[in-house]
Amino acid sequence: MIRLLVLDVDGTLTDGGIYYDATGNELKKFAAKDGAGLLIAHAAGIRVMICTGRECEAVRRRAADLKITDVYQNVGRKAEFLARFMQENGYAKEEVAYCGDDVNDLGAMALCGFVACPSDATGPILARADHICPQRGGEGAVRGAVQYILERDGRWADAVQKAFGVTID
Repeated sequence: MIRLLVLDVDGTLTDGGIYYDATGNELKKFAAKDGAGLLIAHAAGIRVMICTGRECEAVRRRAADLKITDVYQNVGRKAEFLARFMQENGYAKEEVAYCGDDVNDLGAMALCGFVACPSDATGPILARADHICPQRGGEGAVRGAVQYILERDGRWADAVQKAFGVTID
């Protein structure tokens, strides 16, 4: 059963674009559907981690909005970081899922028992993924991954009920 979901940002939680306003602030577009999916993941007892190679205040703010406390930015070597995190926190490979879109995610993906990616991920990621979400990065792919994981484990309906107080079939 998945207990930790590790997420890349650019191209996974976002469309991969990097936008700057006139004053140099970096802007990112996040999908509300991904936010709902992450609230459902929390309700199912899944710990969510953001692990990204860049740093951006927008990521910090989005994580705070979604009550994600494991936010790691400027991670140059994701596999080394994740291996250490898993060991320090007692996570076995089969308890960890990863959702990413590009080759810098491959090493970390190899440490995980389940790998998902957006439909517009790069070729090596598409080849490695256990599940290719029908959504593109920044358009609900993370929510798609969460739903797939929880439906596979028979936890989807209960998690939705717990998160939003609604019953689904």
